[in-house]
Amino acid sequence: MGKHISIYIHIPFCIRKCRYCDFLSFPVENHDLNSYFNALKREIREETETAGRTADTVYFGGGTPSCVPPRFILEVMEELRKKYRITEDAEVSLEMNPGTLKDDGPVIYRDAGINRISLGVQSLNDVTLKRLGRIHSAFDVKKTYETLRTAGFNNINCDLISSVPGESSTDLKRSLDGIVAMDPSHISVYSLIIEPGTPLYDEYKGGGLTDLPNEDETADNDLMIINTLDAAGYERYEISNYSLPGKACRHNEAYWQRKEYRGFGPGAASLVGHRRFTNTRNMEEYKNKPGGILAEDIHLTKREEMEEFMFLGLRECKGVDKNDFYRAFGHDITDVFGAEIEKQKEKGFMEEGSGRYFYNTKGLAVSNVLMADFIEA
Repeated sequence: MGKHISIYIHIPFCIRKCRYCDFLSFPVENHDLNSYFNALKREIREETETAGRTADTVYFGGGTPSCVPPRFILEVMEELRKKYRITEDAEVSLEMNPGTLKDDGPVIYRDAGINRISLGVQSLNDVTLKRLGRIHSAFDVKKTYETLRTAGFNNINCDLISSVPGESSTDLKRSLDGIVAMDPSHISVYSLIIEPGTPLYDEYKGGGLTDLPNEDETADNDLMIINTLDAAGYERYEISNYSLPGKACRHNEAYWQRKEYRGFGPGAASLVGHRRFTNTRNMEEYKNKPGGILAEDIHLTKREEMEEFMFLGLRECKGVDKNDFYRAFGHDITDVFGAEIEKQKEKGFMEEGSGRYFYNTKGLAVSNVLMADFIEA
């Protein structure tokens, strides 16, 4: 039935866009959900290139998938099962914001096969949540989490944002400790990036954000996060991701390991064979010709694929494997990237062991800069 594949489903609706968010999303109250999901299901039905393949991860992202009636999620899963062989042990994730869980949500999600929830906590400090433009409170977080656990969802990720303007290291530590006390299987901690086109960026450009943490404060916070989660039994397996043993996110690992995936929905990206392609971000175009209008369609060269192998693989704490590189490209990794590897080893950012190259804690802290060494000018 062909190689395994991962599936991403984009649900581009939110109750309200957060002040830092530049993802493709629209106010849910302004859109006809029936027409959108009809288009989404039609795109799945009309897919031919990956049809019949075995899918071992499915990820509903957004937007906020939990803000739409759960029956739509069930319908999409039913459509996917007609097109793909979804394994019995497939990881099926759904992003959820606290306070958006519908009363019938847990039952319908379980019927659909959802077995992993990614909860957008971001903070347990109400002042910080307000500054970020979140719609929920710390109380909503705990209530939603408890409802999910009572309903039998045991594989839950909690997202946290660090480096928020005006938030003290004490407040951040309190949020982190509160999340750890909830005992989720997975925790993601992302440093706030102020993206152009967002209200936070406009505030920053207007001189309103004067309390951004400096580099030393950010570094101290990062070290506190690493030490706190390590002491609580969470393994850091990627730059921003920590899990209890055996609970790493398989879907995200597929991205970092350059496994093939197919994205459905406006703005959804795919990697199939030697192609990377992305759907149009225009909602009306998508609904009129779902899957028929690509915003981008790139046929990757061998060099580009080797570069991706490096800068995606080095996101993971285990790094990249020499043998995997040779099997994929027929070249020794040092023949292609030897100079860059040696430079980063000499500077104390990269280490070598058991046939792998990987960043140490020092390297992971500046990995975005280091990875540029592996991309041709």
